[in-house]
Amino acid sequence: MSEFVYSQKPIPIEHGEGVYLYAEDGTEYLDFGASYAVSPVGHCHPEVVSAVQEQAAELLFVHASYPTESRDSLYEKLATAAPSGLENVWLCNSGTEANEAALKFARSATGKSKIVAAKRGFHGRTMGSLSVTWKPKYRAPFEPLVDDVEFVTYGDEDELAAAVDDETAAVVLEPVQGEGGVNPATKSYLQTARDVTAESGSALLFDEIQTGLGRTGALWACEHAGVTPDILTTAKGLASGLPIGATLCADWIAEDAGSHGSTFSGSPVVSAAAEATLSVLVDENLPAHAAEMGEYLQFELDAANLPVRDIRGHGLMVGIEVKRGANRVVKELALSHQILALPAGRSVLRLLPPLTVETEHLDRVVAALSDVLEGGK
Repeated sequence: MSEFVYSQKPIPIEHGEGVYLYAEDGTEYLDFGASYAVSPVGHCHPEVVSAVQEQAAELLFVHASYPTESRDSLYEKLATAAPSGLENVWLCNSGTEANEAALKFARSATGKSKIVAAKRGFHGRTMGSLSVTWKPKYRAPFEPLVDDVEFVTYGDEDELAAAVDDETAAVVLEPVQGEGGVNPATKSYLQTARDVTAESGSALLFDEIQTGLGRTGALWACEHAGVTPDILTTAKGLASGLPIGATLCADWIAEDAGSHGSTFSGSPVVSAAAEATLSVLVDENLPAHAAEMGEYLQFELDAANLPVRDIRGHGLMVGIEVKRGANRVVKELALSHQILALPAGRSVLRLLPPLTVETEHLDRVVAALSDVLEGGK
């Protein structure tokens, strides 16, 4: 077997529908990881599948320098969905590429080089995005990385303000840290980031690759704080699992973004999937549903009095800090209860289900967690 990057889980998946995945042997799994939040409207939503099939039969690919209906429709849909003032859209193929572009755009538009990023933050695995990713295990094998990056303690307003100076091109933050342990920022912290970047003439970059598209109960997590960045990146669930990323920019960034490009930017088929996904999110009001289901889940988790250190998050982005290894809990949930979840580091269990989940699905997860965690005391 030639695979050497990913460790293989002992669950060969054959197909998916809604909030469920099905193994080759027919076992049904409740998907509460959504492969790192890439299925916000559920697996194989009929409108997304239909859009992909229709576009594939008409045109598989043409370079982005040639206008196509599906790509133009996605541009318009993204610009409409973006926070006010971020109507400039650049499409790519992944979250890490969206962040690479964002960092380049910020440096070009400001004429500065310094990047301020947060400890425990995660922004991707290519050289630029990896340079603003904090965890040493991701960085060490590939150093030296892009220089002039300063890491600050996430949530510490004074430290952030002290780090941002006249040489700063951008501050890059996740409104809720995902890989770092599902750590929500306070409104005050994000507002401080907005204030100090505006004062220094640097760009505020919000990485909403995991938090965006309704995941936290609003279309964009930054909306909870009422803070609009200069650049916002999105990916993961944007095309229901097909490879895509997008960098949304304010005018002053787009006007001096520098030279950039990608052969596969805005593939017609992927654009059709993304446009359909956004339509479903908006038409079915899934961000509001995520807020309602997230509130219910948090209440039930608290009421279960689980032997855990903390339960935190926004909407349907929930982290449970356990007393024993998170990987053990993930394994037991999958093998004993047919529920798929994710770790976020060694001690945090991460729940990122499709936004279409209902209370019966949440009840099943809470009961399973009670069984696994009580048995693991």
